[in-house]
Amino acid sequence: MTKTIKFVDLFAGMGGVRIGFEQAFNEAGFETECVLTSEIKKHAIRTLRENFNYEPVKGDICKVKSKHIPDFDFLLAGFPCQAFSAAGNRLGFDDTRGTLFFEVARILKDKKPYGFILENVEGLITHDRENKDDEMGKTFKVILNTLNELGYSVSWNLLDSKYFGVPQTRKRVFIVGTLTDKVSLENFEKNEKPLSSILESGKPVVDSDFTNALLKHYEVTDLYGKAIKDKRGGKNNIHSWDFGLKGEISDAQKELLEKLFKERRKKHWAKEIGIDWMDGMPLTIEQISTFYTSDDLEDMLEDLVNKGYLVKEHPKALVEVETATGSIRKKRVQDETKPLGYNIVAGKLSFEFTKILDPEDIAPTLVATDVSRIGVVDGDGIRKLTIREGLRLFGYPEDYNLSMFNDDNKGLRNAFDLLGNTVVVPTVKSIATRLCENYIQNQGLE
Repeated sequence: MTKTIKFVDLFAGMGGVRIGFEQAFNEAGFETECVLTSEIKKHAIRTLRENFNYEPVKGDICKVKSKHIPDFDFLLAGFPCQAFSAAGNRLGFDDTRGTLFFEVARILKDKKPYGFILENVEGLITHDRENKDDEMGKTFKVILNTLNELGYSVSWNLLDSKYFGVPQTRKRVFIVGTLTDKVSLENFEKNEKPLSSILESGKPVVDSDFTNALLKHYEVTDLYGKAIKDKRGGKNNIHSWDFGLKGEISDAQKELLEKLFKERRKKHWAKEIGIDWMDGMPLTIEQISTFYTSDDLEDMLEDLVNKGYLVKEHPKALVEVETATGSIRKKRVQDETKPLGYNIVAGKLSFEFTKILDPEDIAPTLVATDVSRIGVVDGDGIRKLTIREGLRLFGYPEDYNLSMFNDDNKGLRNAFDLLGNTVVVPTVKSIATRLCENYIQNQGLE
């Protein structure tokens, strides 16, 4: 008779932790049954119901009483990170009240499953850290001590998805515990793949002023791995003036922009201007003339302002402002008592594409807010990542369905909002395989 492993999936998202967990236990010969799924985001609930056998999806886990949860063997949770406001003297269960981790701890305390897998962002480890040299902050200490207090043998590690068979670097902290002995989260076999292993081909490319200008100045292969940002530099960065996005300019103006780009970040200008240093200050024509000499300097600068490569603005002072809630925060505000200067215009998300991926490299960590500006080369053109490619970058099965989101701008935003907050399935599977081996050994199922 095949044993059925029962589990709960909290803060489920797209169900990525669940998929990796079930893959590991199914391959070991177990059947699996999810007895509770909890998720509040509408897009996520829609995808869960589309991709898994129908089961009740509970909303806010805070409203689900422990006695209403069927008994289960494992708890899975990618819980949101919150600060713990308590003084933290006990560094245990009571210090977690008022946070979503408390709901995880509550269910573990009341239901006593054999084990759990918890996942969170890298920053959880140092969250609320008192000293910069401390290995971990108060939040993480509270979590680990709480889990130990509840009777679990706990291990944790920061793992990067690029070593688990997907071409994306994505560091996440995993915490695993059992009622018996610790599960090792060290020395996983490395499996690295290039971006080309997940790319589709022959998809529609973007035909826009931006891509036309870019491809007019560069061969597609020259764009591999390039970032497109005006406020940053380096050999792998392209500025908008390099390909005449806002209008063609002279070689002399390009030289001027390159020098201004570097000079405006130097700290000695802040002292001369009389402001706190900031990474990119407007400089006056007199200041600019100290590092770039030309009889046409003012005309060159004004032409760059008219085309939109530069802006005239006052230096910004760092001032304290009161928020709507009454707290005080610091903000940069133009100081009109200082003379107008020239500054670079475009920020990080100013362009249609801000990064063109190299098919023989890997993708950076995909974040929902800027993934729509990541481009890939397809044939002789550039396009956005498709939803299927996004799923592959997180190791989701090929039959995972996000077809309810079209490959248009709105659909891509919704799909990548989910993907940007999900887990990498093969990473979870590798962890769950270790957990499964521990379970088999300690339950006498060998």
